[in-house]
Amino acid sequence: MSEPMPVRQPPHRGIYLLPNLVTTGAMFAGFYAIVVSIGGRYTDAAVAVFIAAVLDGLDGRVARLTGTQSEFGVQYDSLSDLISFGLAPALVMYTWSLSTLKDFGPLWGKLGWAAAFIYAACAALRLARFNTQVGVADKRYFQGLASPAAAAVCMSFVWVVDKTGLPGSEFCFITPVVAVVVGLLMVSRFRYFSFKSLTMGERGRVPFGWMVCAVLLLGLLMLDTAWVLFVGFTMYLLSGPLWTMWGLATHRRRIRRSNA
Repeated sequence: MSEPMPVRQPPHRGIYLLPNLVTTGAMFAGFYAIVVSIGGRYTDAAVAVFIAAVLDGLDGRVARLTGTQSEFGVQYDSLSDLISFGLAPALVMYTWSLSTLKDFGPLWGKLGWAAAFIYAACAALRLARFNTQVGVADKRYFQGLASPAAAAVCMSFVWVVDKTGLPGSEFCFITPVVAVVVGLLMVSRFRYFSFKSLTMGERGRVPFGWMVCAVLLLGLLMLDTAWVLFVGFTMYLLSGPLWTMWGLATHRRRIRRSNA
C-alpha cells in the first residue's frame, strides 16, 4: 500500500502586531508633522519628526527582543521611514520657508519645490541603497548620512528658527542650501559612525561612562532642547566628510612612508 500524501500546510498570512504597531506610530508622527506644518505649527511638526525618530529606533529592538522579526516588518519600516524622514521634512521645509521663494519670481518658486523634491528623492534613494546592502555592509558604519539623522538636522534647524519668532521667509535663501546639501549627504559615500558597535558587556551592560554621558545629555536637553539637537546633529553631519578626509589623508601618509 502506498503511504498517505503529507498534508500541505497553508502559508502563514498573519503579521506581528507589536513591532508593526510601533512602526505605524512612527509613520503617524511623520504624517502628523505634514498636517500641522500646513497649519503653520512648525515647532510641533519638528517635534513630531523627532518622535518618529525615537519610535523608528524602537521598532527593530522590539522585534528582536520579542523574536518577531520578519521581512514584512523590514519593508514596512522602510516605507514608514520614507514618509517620516523623507516626505515630512521636505514638506515642512517647503511650507515653512521654500514656498516663499515664489515671491521673487516663477524661477525662484521652482527652485523652492525643486530643493524639497531633491531632499525627498535622496531620502528614497538612501533607503533603497540601504535595503540592498543589508547583510553585506559593515554594521559599524553607515554609507551616507542616515535618513533619521538627516531629518533631525533639518527639523532642528526649523525648530531653532521658529523658536526665535522669525518667519521662515527670512531664511528662504538658506533653506534650499540646507535641503540640498543634507539630501546629497544621504546618498554620498561618506562613512558615518552607526553607534551599533559601542562596547557592550555581558547581558547588554555598558561602561559606566556612557551613563554619565547620558545624564549630561539629558541635562543639556532640559536647558535648550532645540539648540542642543541642532548643534549635536550638525556636528554629526559634519563628522562624515571630516572622518572620511582624515582617513584618506592617513592612508596617503602610510603609502608615502612605505614608498620612502
